[in-house]
Amino acid sequence: MPMPTITFEDYKKAIKAKYEEEKNGEYSNNLNSPTSANLRNLCVKRFDANSNKDDLIAFKSFFDFPFDKDKKNQFGEDELNKLEAVKRFLLGKTENPAEDTIQLAAILVDLQPRPFNEYRKQLDEDEKRLIEVLRDTGTPENENFSNTLIVEIENEHSPSLKNDEVEKDKNEEVKQDETRELEQDKHQDWETTPIGISDISTPVKIGGKDVGKSGMKKYFVIAAFLAVLSIIIYLSMSQKDCMQWTNDHYEKIARSDNGYCETYYDARYFNLRKIEVCDTTDFFDDNGRAKVFYIKIGNSIECYNQSAPYPENTQRFLKPITQYIINRYLSDRPKCN
Repeated sequence: MPMPTITFEDYKKAIKAKYEEEKNGEYSNNLNSPTSANLRNLCVKRFDANSNKDDLIAFKSFFDFPFDKDKKNQFGEDELNKLEAVKRFLLGKTENPAEDTIQLAAILVDLQPRPFNEYRKQLDEDEKRLIEVLRDTGTPENENFSNTLIVEIENEHSPSLKNDEVEKDKNEEVKQDETRELEQDKHQDWETTPIGISDISTPVKIGGKDVGKSGMKKYFVIAAFLAVLSIIIYLSMSQKDCMQWTNDHYEKIARSDNGYCETYYDARYFNLRKIEVCDTTDFFDDNGRAKVFYIKIGNSIECYNQSAPYPENTQRFLKPITQYIINRYLSDRPKCN
């Protein structure tokens, strides 16, 4: 069987998967709502201290001028319009983004390694075989999980793109919606209108639009709701328990005195167990899906009872067992007692 090749489509899936991860990370304020204005601000942050030659070339290719940290305000209407393409790609509104759009998106979500030629060349034989198996799962319920694992496998080792794809809009209605969003984006970070409670009855402008008394009440209700929600989230997080990996399982523990938690309690992974397989271990269910998950450590593997981040290094992820892995690493497993 020929070995699978990491394709450009795999690279695009990896960028989108990294985007989903980064939405909850350091730059969540920019990526949870990837408007042109937010992407512009994130672009400045990513490039402000970026000396990577490939990234700087990608910036110039996308914007038609080199990045200059002393000229951050040169992002005008044309640049905001260009960033709409990145936004549509991250949100899944276009299937065939242009090459420079893909590369800038990879930089904004900080996919490693990049560019594409670097991304695809450092997989070992086992992982290429696993990617082939994951691509063949075919069932909708497994698709997201498979894509995530493909991305995680490739990111463990570690994109100049070769596809000359042309970006297409889905339809005229999407264009009109995005034009309206762009008009709002132009005011988002550059215009702030101070409003006092005593001014509710006085028409004011927000985002260039007149807002009357009823509109202002709505804004204050929303603001109050968000404030309460923030307090609730803060309190819940401050009381969140921790868990630690002990030998072959997780144990629930209290926070340290300084409030630090190395691993927050997560019910999805709390029942994770490291297991010892034997000659009668049932590796697959009746539908052929893996019941055992593994991680490769050196020239051997460790086995676990469910999918989860690897407890010794949560940047890695346990992978579903395959017959190839069983034959290669577990062919001489001991007999069960």
